[in-house]
Formats: sequence, C-alpha cells, structure tokens
Amino acid sequence: MENILKEIANQYSKLDCVYAVVQSGSRTSGQGDEMSDYDIYVYSDMEIPLDFRTELAKVYSNNYEINNQYFETGDEWILKDGNGFDFMFRSKSWIQDCIENVYVKHYASNGYTTCFLHNVATSKILYDKNNWFKNLQVKISCGYPKELRDNIIKRNMMLLKDKKSASYLEQIKLAVKRNDPVSINHRITVFLASYFDVLFAANEIFHPGEKRLIKYAKQHCKSLPQDFEKDLTELFKAENDGKILILENMIERLRKILPDLNS
Repeated sequence: MENILKEIANQYSKLDCVYAVVQSGSRTSGQGDEMSDYDIYVYSDMEIPLDFRTELAKVYSNNYEINNQYFETGDEWILKDGNGFDFMFRSKSWIQDCIENVYVKHYASNGYTTCFLHNVATSKILYDKNNWFKNLQVKISCGYPKELRDNIIKRNMMLLKDKKSASYLEQIKLAVKRNDPVSINHRITVFLASYFDVLFAANEIFHPGEKRLIKYAKQHCKSLPQDFEKDLTELFKAENDGKILILENMIERLRKILPDLNS
C-alpha cells in the first residue's frame, strides 16, 4: 500500500496547483482498524480537473465515484484488493484560515473546535511543495493555547447547561416531556459534541473527530470525569426520563475536572 500512496502523491505532485498530498484519518492517528479506509488529502490553490482525477482512479479501481459534494469535495475509490481510498480536496487558503482562526485567534465552535488541527497534526506527508504543509504542522505544535482552551470551555459549558434559556439540557428535558424521540436523539448528539469539546480542551489535546471517542479519551486524557465511561454507557441504554439525571451528572462531573479559567 505504501507504494500505491507514493505513486498517487507523485501523480498529484506534477500539478503546479498542488501544494501537498497527505494521508490522515484513523490510520495515521493510531485509531484505525481493519475496516478503516485510507484518507488522502490534496491541498491546492485551484480546483483539480475532474478528467485528471478520473483517469487516475481508473489506474487503481474499477469501482469509484468522482466529485462527491456531500461533505467535503472528494473522490472515493474501492481498490481492486478491496481497500477503500477516500480523497478530500482542500483549498490551501482554507486550511490556513482554519488554523489562523482557531489556533491563533482562539475562536471556539459548538463542538469539534480543534478537529482540523488534529487532522493536520496527525497527517503523514506524502508530498509537500517547499515544506508548506510541514510549516503548518510546526505552527500548531507550540502547545495548546490557554485562551483557546478557556474559550472552548466557556462556550460549550454555556451550551450544555449554563445558558439562562435554551441550553441543550433544557431542550432535552422539553423533548422528553413531549415524548419526541427524534428531538431527544438530535439534542443528545449535539450535547455530546459540546461535552467532548470541553473534555479535550480541559486536557489540552486536539479533538480527534466523532469516532471512537470513549476509547480515545481513556487513552489520551489525563483527567476524566468520575464514572466517565459508565455514564455514557448508561445514557444510551436508559429510558427517556432516566437520561436527564445521567446528563445532569455528566455535566457536574465534567465541571469538577475543569481548570480555573480565572488563573
């Protein structure tokens, strides 16, 4: 597989617009398994022609989709040996802006704030024009900014419970009273997005994305809330009324591991 990755990167390196080709995702961050595909990111300063991408896919695959637009712009290949290749095409300026806004300006999001930083930091470089991508990695390797940590915690704790109205917890309580299972599940999903954003920020590690979060937190977080895994396991099993108490406990147990934001 290493030879195929190198061949693909070499083909993309022939395009003047391409600045980097990297492998990232679960296989480079230590979270992969036998079901994991190969995530390849191509960074450029202009759109890469579809004809080029299609002809390259034909070399390695009889089963491919070109120019999917459901999430990021991407191509998907199933190789002849059954392995999956997932290509994402990103603007050079876009990822630079992401790093500037999060790592430098310390803007926090509603969950998943530092996912793109984790993606860049754990990428394996296959091609890098003038060390452009390596310089991005160096830029975000200078420690976890305290202001970013504090902004993530403040914003997402407000969303979990601390807002005066319409917090996620309050919305879940209303959904339970209405016996609205779709709304309950939707609100719990965003609750967990903010919960894990706070947890990873409190531990000053980048957020790895939506997969295998319990395992990742246990492996990498120095501080975990009391009954961390037990609460999550019971949350998914509990009846609707029972979920409220578990969520309230999760918030208060998370609060106990938070750093003093005033220090």
